Amino acid sequence: MKLRCIIVDDEPLAIEKLADYVHRMPLLTLQATFDNAIDALEYLRAHPTDLMFLDIQMERLSGIQMLEIMKTRPCVVVTSAYSQYAVRGYDLDVTDYLLKPISFERFVMAVEKAMMQLLPDPPEEQAETPQDNHPDPADVIFVKADYHMQKVKLSEILFIEGMKDYLRIHLPTGRIMTLMSFVKLEKALPPDRFRRIHKSFIIPVDKIEQVERNHVMVGSHKIPIGNKYWKDFFGYLEKKQVI
Repeated sequence: MKLRCIIVDDEPLAIEKLADYVHRMPLLTLQATFDNAIDALEYLRAHPTDLMFLDIQMERLSGIQMLEIMKTRPCVVVTSAYSQYAVRGYDLDVTDYLLKPISFERFVMAVEKAMMQLLPDPPEEQAETPQDNHPDPADVIFVKADYHMQKVKLSEILFIEGMKDYLRIHLPTGRIMTLMSFVKLEKALPPDRFRRIHKSFIIPVDKIEQVERNHVMVGSHKIPIGNKYWKDFFGYLEKKQVI
């Protein structure tokens, strides 16, 4: 499922930059751009939209005024050069507030927040053992997520998915997105427990439920095996006497 989005900003360069960011994210599709709030309101009345990137300071009708008069609206990420409107924006239940100039990393984090609101969570899988509140340090890594370091238990990782410029770590309770590279992450993962089987996927071996020639099943997720990784992966399974 792709999120349908629009951009509302009276600065052409700001629209151009945000549009470039949108096109770099596979789960977003840009429906339209507007240089004023009035035209955007008319569009929204007739076109289902999931996510709106909205500037605050605009002539005729400001972004705040637009939000105040909308009875129903998509998920909103405010984009502004002025921090003083942040409190008012959050009072109006916006998903995130981005200060210009907006970095791609910060943009990605805002989109991830929107995705967590709009997209269904992956199905939860029952743990076979009780949750350990004090995991072994060897079972933990830290990844950069939304300007902080997030602890991730290796035993909870379902799979890791590459999404162009960032990685998405899938867990039973949700998803964590990080700009950490595949190469760096592979070095942080124990090779006896995790294998890269595709240019876009790393999987924990103990989560594999079924292996076919060109894919594996991890829970309800069908993960492809890339031609480049096929020989190494099946060789690894043979050495482990898995097959």
